[in-house]
Amino acid sequence: MLSGMTSPTFAELDALSTDELRERAFAKAREHHDVKFFWSVLRHLPDADEAAGLDGAPHSIGPTVDEAVALWRELAGRDLGEQEPLLRAAFIDYLSR
Repeated sequence: MLSGMTSPTFAELDALSTDELRERAFAKAREHHDVKFFWSVLRHLPDADEAAGLDGAPHSIGPTVDEAVALWRELAGRDLGEQEPLLRAAFIDYLSR
């Protein structure tokens, strides 16, 4: 079980499903309005050509966090294939910070 007061360990995070890691990482990114994180994740999804227009710059005119989440939901129902280990690593890294 993940403790609430300290950062979770790698082993604790690695034991979670990819969907659980995604949910936790997205919740953290939404809380911090971190569009750049969403962009970095979206561009690694299979067939994520729609994410190419995202630039992730903090003050740019472009997608909001909610738009990035909506794009993820469109793409997320697909098999992550070879990208799953990369995405898991990105989620774990983000949650470890």
